[in-house]
Amino acid sequence: MTDHAERPLLFLDVDGTLLPVGGAPLPSTAGGWDDWQDLSNPQLAKLVPEHGPRLLALPCDLMWATVWMQDANDVIAPLLGLPKLPVVDLPAAPEEDETGVLHWKTRVLVEVAAGRPFVWLDDEITDLDLSWVATHHRGRALLHRVDSKIGLTDTDFAVLDDWLRGALGAQKRRISAANRGDTTGA
Repeated sequence: MTDHAERPLLFLDVDGTLLPVGGAPLPSTAGGWDDWQDLSNPQLAKLVPEHGPRLLALPCDLMWATVWMQDANDVIAPLLGLPKLPVVDLPAAPEEDETGVLHWKTRVLVEVAAGRPFVWLDDEITDLDLSWVATHHRGRALLHRVDSKIGLTDTDFAVLDDWLRGALGAQKRRISAANRGDTTGA
């Protein structure tokens, strides 16, 4: 197994996660989203440039999981000093979030992870998502809800780093045990 295959995935949302939305109304029309996802959006000043290097330093493979889709690479990544990242092919977001319904990203993220350990950073994760992932994902997963008013914090990064290092450690122990079994003929 290669180092790349062993690394957990980190599914990264933008609005409310990297880009705090406290006080800013999110767009409600397609045209509004086009304007929101443009470099001229004054809310982009709320991005924390230091988050890019901190994300890159985490022991994982980053992927965008956001309504921004490819625009995250065109607009957000350069502002954070991130390279172009893979983008999860998400279904269209619902017009309005429904209470008591599985989040529209959840199934797709579990499918993309395909058993690989993953972290999902988002401001819309619910207990229903946690339960569904625990039942349907065969690998380790951390669904970490970020406060949309303030976005990622030092505390969030500490949780991510601890979980990711724990996930890698557990994976290395399993591989080591399997290798020992191979060398003993068991």
